[in-house]
Amino acid sequence: MSDSFLVKESNAVTVSNETIGKVAILLCTYQGERYLAEQIDSIISQTYDNWVIYASDDGSQDHTLEILRAYQKKLGTERFFVLPGPQQGYVNNFFSLVKNQSIVADYYAFCDQDDIWSEDKLYVSIQWLKKHAVETPSLYCGRTALVNELGVKVGNSPLFKYPPSFKNALVQSLAGGNTMVFNHALKAIASATANSEVISHDWWFYILVTACGGRVYYDFESHVSYRQHSDNVIGANAGVISGLARLKKMLGGRFIEWNRRNLKAVGLLKERMPPSNLMVLENFERARCSPLLKRCIFLMRSGVYRQTLQGNLALWVAVLLNRI
Repeated sequence: MSDSFLVKESNAVTVSNETIGKVAILLCTYQGERYLAEQIDSIISQTYDNWVIYASDDGSQDHTLEILRAYQKKLGTERFFVLPGPQQGYVNNFFSLVKNQSIVADYYAFCDQDDIWSEDKLYVSIQWLKKHAVETPSLYCGRTALVNELGVKVGNSPLFKYPPSFKNALVQSLAGGNTMVFNHALKAIASATANSEVISHDWWFYILVTACGGRVYYDFESHVSYRQHSDNVIGANAGVISGLARLKKMLGGRFIEWNRRNLKAVGLLKERMPPSNLMVLENFERARCSPLLKRCIFLMRSGVYRQTLQGNLALWVAVLLNRI
């Protein structure tokens, strides 16, 4: 193993408080040798240290498993678990951890293999989550700082200012999974409903928590550095070019398929949904299968919205062209 894979020592001042609760960090890896050590080092440097890492590797053929084993040896087998992934893509890899009944904690944090966490990431998210009753599904998420392959900041993810809600979740994913920390109540619902129909784990969690009347906090401050590189499965979706690419996909039929799959999965939640959300869902579903005039009426009744002016304009173009 090369020197770049060696486990680093951390000198961070930590805050360990058992009453706040344990965090299970759900780390998914695949061919991640290039940046994995830096990500794990940033976890070790957290000011809040009541965490356990569960790493699910999806069949890496590089040095990823060697790196994971080295950190497991350093941190101990009670604090660092290495599990085999289902080898069915990154979404199912994350869902394999969500549905794993042996992983039990007070809170859970999705973790990508190539990011860098700010030292206060877990502390900030847990401070918000602990304000809410344990039986209320709750999700913390937020913006990311965009960094290049060397870890140098090059920008920020888009700032979304409209309130998180089911009306927004039906037509837009709010935040990256790499920012998400959630409580056990949400994990319990997700483990019973996660399936291959959904588009992505992060979008599904946003839909899930809002559909069930849970709590969502979108942090305007970034506590994750999201690395932009050629091997990203999904990029940051920032900038004019990315916006045009999304519009092209939306009008080309991708949005229709995304909605079909998400709505099929949402069908499993109807017994958990408050009447107001059921009404939103009914109007949105009717809009999708109605002629133009009624399509517009039902969409307005549903109240669905995206987070930017450009996004809402694109949504209405899709409505007019029957691409929802």
